[in-house]
Amino acid sequence: MINQVTLVGRLTKDPELKRTSEGTPVTNVTVAVNRHYRNQRGEIDADFVQCTIWNKVAENTSRYCQKGSLVGITGRIQTRYYDNQVGKRIYVTEVWADDVRFLDQRKPDPVFSGREA
Repeated sequence: MINQVTLVGRLTKDPELKRTSEGTPVTNVTVAVNRHYRNQRGEIDADFVQCTIWNKVAENTSRYCQKGSLVGITGRIQTRYYDNQVGKRIYVTEVWADDVRFLDQRKPDPVFSGREA
């Protein structure tokens, strides 16, 4: 069986790095992915996909990306559930990322121009 997802879109907010109780780095992001067609009003709709990123990839994503960053994510679909305070079971479907590519062009460093003095 194959469970593989590839997304290209923009982050909807700044990634926030957290750690599990065991110390594993993790960040959760939402990626806005444009659809390939226009709606009845002529606008392009987007899907907002929840993604969980682990370990060094999570650290790098939180370090180098911000709201609006264009990213390419490959991973797999995973579904989990939890029971809320009133006993209702809530299901969550998300992408567990294996790789995150930073697709924005790098901005030149204002302190270091790339030329040695």
